[in-house]
Amino acid sequence: MVVVASEDGTRKTGESAMGAIPAKASARLNQEHPVHVVSAIPTRKIPMEARHQAVLYRRWITRCTTVLYRKRGTDHNSGNKLTAIPSWAKVPTMPDAPTDNSGPSTSVPWKSWLRLIRFRNQTGTALLLLPTCWALVLAERGFPSLRLLTIFVAGSFLMRSAGVVLNDLADQSFDRRVARTKTRPLASGELTRRQAFVVLAALLLPAAGLLWLLNPLTLWLSPIALLLAALYPFSKRVLHIPQAMLGLAFGWGTIMAWAAARGTLDRTAGTVFAATIVWAIAYDTIYAIQDLEDDRRIGVKSSALFFGSSIWIAVGLMLGVMLVLLVAAGLQTGIGWPYFLMLGAVSVFFAMQTGTLRGVVTPSQAFRMFQAHVWVGLAIFVGLIAGFLA
Repeated sequence: MVVVASEDGTRKTGESAMGAIPAKASARLNQEHPVHVVSAIPTRKIPMEARHQAVLYRRWITRCTTVLYRKRGTDHNSGNKLTAIPSWAKVPTMPDAPTDNSGPSTSVPWKSWLRLIRFRNQTGTALLLLPTCWALVLAERGFPSLRLLTIFVAGSFLMRSAGVVLNDLADQSFDRRVARTKTRPLASGELTRRQAFVVLAALLLPAAGLLWLLNPLTLWLSPIALLLAALYPFSKRVLHIPQAMLGLAFGWGTIMAWAAARGTLDRTAGTVFAATIVWAIAYDTIYAIQDLEDDRRIGVKSSALFFGSSIWIAVGLMLGVMLVLLVAAGLQTGIGWPYFLMLGAVSVFFAMQTGTLRGVVTPSQAFRMFQAHVWVGLAIFVGLIAGFLA
């Protein structure tokens, strides 16, 4: 506070700091005012130690308050608690630092891998396995040995899985433009090509290991199976009937099965091989009906497009040739009558499917007709066993 004083430092009663108060206020304007000397304003000097202690004291108060908030679990931005900072003094909440999720995931995409190899749909595995079982039964003239049967069951699963991976790698650009296949892991980008090659290697390595359990002739025949499986996807760009290449790939299993059982090859092995080829052309032509319009639009060749409105004639012819070849294989081995009776029942089923193909076949109906050929293969296998037991 500033103190104003006169020279003698005293003030009489009735005087203000400016002098005596006149009787009339207006008279003050004409009154002479004495000159007063204002003393210097004293300043308070605070020692440095006291300032330092004050700073430390404020820091201690801040820390204690922070600890109190944390212990009470009070949100420092809520203005409705006694210990919280008022709403007018809220601290703005800073957004979290952005997380970079663009990097590759370290988790193993098991579900995508299983979808890549069509794990939930083993129709293709069955159609590859069953002709090899026919060959084993004919070669051993009865139920095949459990050892060989186990090897070819495992080999059929591994090679069919590897085949669909090769197919997806070759047709990745086409699959993106086809309604039925655009959601496949490679076409949709769910998996990379590098991941697909890792899966392919994981399938081919154990398949190669199975070959060392077989005789040398079967081992020498095995590279042809891999070559045919690799050529099939590219045959769609060249051949009007790429299903013939699929038939060669699937039928080669019968050659390897016969060689594994007999250690040699004869004409019956060739007969079963030919029967498998025409059978594959027939059922895969039915399968290709699902993609008829998409294949025409993107320029992929298929037997369904090639035969056009004559699909029912072509499929009926292939199925008829298959039956003739299987009859010939039975006669060559001297099998009993139950086998031929089963072939007669199968021929009735083939006639029904051929009649269905004369009309309009929807994609879903075509897929069911394709899957029904697994039961055909099983029926023939049972007929072979029964024929040798009769």
